[in-house]
Amino acid sequence: MQKYYFVGIKGSGMSSLAQVLHDLGNYVIGYDDNKHHAYTEDELIKRNIKIYYETPKLDKDFIVVRTSAVRDNHKEIVNAKNLGLEIKQYFELLGELTNKYKTIAISGCHGKTTTTALLAHIFSSTVGCSYIIGDGTGVADKNSNLFFIEACEYYRHFLNYHPTYTIITNIELDHVDYYKDLDDYKSAYQAFADQTKEMVIAWGDSDIVRSLNLKNKLYYGFNDNNDVVCKNLELKENESSFGVYIKGKYYDHFDLPLLGEHMVLNSLAVITVCYLEGLNKKDIEENIHTFEGAKRRFQETFIGDVVTVDDYAHHPTEIGATIKAARQKYPNKEIVAVFKPNTYSRTKELYKDFINALDLADKAYVTDITCDRELPTEFPGVTSDLIIDGLKNGEHIGDDSIDKLLKHKNAVLLFMSCKDIYTMKGNFEKLLREEK
Repeated sequence: MQKYYFVGIKGSGMSSLAQVLHDLGNYVIGYDDNKHHAYTEDELIKRNIKIYYETPKLDKDFIVVRTSAVRDNHKEIVNAKNLGLEIKQYFELLGELTNKYKTIAISGCHGKTTTTALLAHIFSSTVGCSYIIGDGTGVADKNSNLFFIEACEYYRHFLNYHPTYTIITNIELDHVDYYKDLDDYKSAYQAFADQTKEMVIAWGDSDIVRSLNLKNKLYYGFNDNNDVVCKNLELKENESSFGVYIKGKYYDHFDLPLLGEHMVLNSLAVITVCYLEGLNKKDIEENIHTFEGAKRRFQETFIGDVVTVDDYAHHPTEIGATIKAARQKYPNKEIVAVFKPNTYSRTKELYKDFINALDLADKAYVTDITCDRELPTEFPGVTSDLIIDGLKNGEHIGDDSIDKLLKHKNAVLLFMSCKDIYTMKGNFEKLLREEK
C-alpha cells in the first residue's frame, strides 16, 4: 500500500485519480483551497477520503500529487519540498498507471468527458473496466485490464500516455496560453497519435483531423468516406435515433437519450471501440439507451415553466452545441445563455467566436472572467466586455445581479462554464422558488 497526498484534490481529474488509487488499495488523502462544497468531492466523501483545508502532518512515506493549477509557491508544495517528499504531477502519475493496463485514451478539444463516461457505462455493465472521467468520477476494477482515461492536450500532458487505442473527437485551437497556433496544436496530436500502440479512432468529417498522418486508423462521422458512418439520423425532442454502418455494411440501430449531432458523434467513437473489442451488439444498444450522461453535461432542473441547465461548455463550439441541443429539446421556449469565461488568453483569442456562439441564444449574459493560472495584469484590456459589446442581445451579470434572470418566463437558462457557475445557478433557483 502506497500513501498519496493530493494537493488540489477537488479538481475533476485529481478527484478521479484519487478515487482510482483508493480503489486499488492505497491510502489517499488530499488538500484543497476551496472550502465550499464541489460536485467533484461527492465520490471522495463516499470513499471516506479525507479532505484537509489546513496543512496535515505528513510522514516520509507520502507521495505528493499536484495539479497544474497549483503553483510552485503554494504552501503545500513548499511544505512537501521542505519535508523532502516525492512530488509528482497528475499526468506523470496517471502515465505510470496507464502502462499497467490496456489503455484507451479519449482526446480532443470537445467531447472527451461524455465519450469517456459512455464507454465506462457500457463496459462496466458488460465486461468490466477501470476509468477516469473528467467529471470527477474514477473507478478501479481489479478484475479488468481495460482502462479508459481522458487525455488532455494542455501543455502536451497527454504525451505521458502510450495507449492501445486513441480517440480523437475533434481538433480546434485551444489552450492559447501555451500553443502558439493551430499547427503547433496539431503537432501535439500528431505526436500522441504516433505513440498509440494499435489504433487511432478519429472524427473523419474534420479536414483538420484528416490532415494528420495517421497510420492505423478508423474514421467515424456522417460522411460516406468514413469507416464508421451514421445514417438516417433523427434528432427528436428527447433522443437521437440513427443507424450505423461499419466498412459499408449495416451494423445496428441505436437510440441515444442525448441531444445534438455532437453527442451522436461521441457515441460513434464509443461504438467503434465496442466493435473493436467484440462486444455484443445488443449489449451496446441497450446500454447506450440507458446512458444518462456525464456530470455537468446538460444537467437539468425544472421549476415551474423554467428549465435551468448546468453545462461544462467553455469553448465557443461547445457553447454553440449546447444552445442547439436546448433548441432541439425545447423548440417553444426562450433560450437564455449565462456564460462565465475562463482564462484571459482564451477570451482574447476567441472572443469573436464566443460572440457568434452566444448569439445563437435569444438572450446572453456574461460574467467577469475567472482564471486560476493567469493574472488580469498580464492581459491589459481583456475583460468580458470584449464579448458583451459584440452581442446582439447581451449584458453583464454577476452574483449580485442574478435577480435580473427572474424576468425570463417559459425559458431555458443555460449556465455554461468549466468553472463554478453552478453556484450562480443554485442561487438563481433559490430566488425562483421563493418567487413562486
